[in-house]
Amino acid sequence: MTDLTTPRLLLRPMTVLDAEQLVSGTPADGVRWAAGYPSPGERAAATRFLNTCADTGDPSPFGSYEIRLREDGTVIGGLGFHSVPDADGHVTIGYGLVPSAQGMGYASEALRALLRFARDRGVVCVLGDTDLDNVASQRVMTAAGMRLVREDALLKHYRIGWEAATERA
Repeated sequence: MTDLTTPRLLLRPMTVLDAEQLVSGTPADGVRWAAGYPSPGERAAATRFLNTCADTGDPSPFGSYEIRLREDGTVIGGLGFHSVPDADGHVTIGYGLVPSAQGMGYASEALRALLRFARDRGVVCVLGDTDLDNVASQRVMTAAGMRLVREDALLKHYRIGWEAATERA
C-alpha cells in the first residue's frame, strides 16, 4: 500500500494492527498522536475497517487512512472510504481531524487528495454527508469540489462525479 502525499500531509493507509491500536487507544511505539486522537468517530471508522477485513478481506486501497503532518509525522485525524466502490463505481467517504488541527485547511487538502486517488482508480462518483449544523465540514466538501445534492432531517448530502472510464477513452 502506498502513502498519499500532499504539500503538508501524509495519508498513510491503515493496517489491521493500526486499527486495533486505534480502537484500544494505544499508539504503536514511535507513533505520535495529536491531543484528542482518536476521536469516537475515528474509533468507529477503525472498527468498521476491522469488521470489513474480517468479513471480506482488506479493502485496500479503498480502506481507511491516517492523516499525518509531513513535518513530524503526528497523526491529526483520519479519512477514508466506507467500503469498496459499488458496481456502478460509487463510493462513500468520511473524514475527521482533532480540534487543534481544524481550521487550517488540512481536511480540504486531504479530501482533495483522496478524491483524486478515487478518480484515478476508476471511481465515477464519491458521496459524503455531514450534520446540518456542521458548517466547517460543509465548507470542506465544497472546497474539495463536492456539491450539495440533497438535505434531509439530519444530514446534508454531497457528491462529486466524473464520467465513466469507458466514456473518457
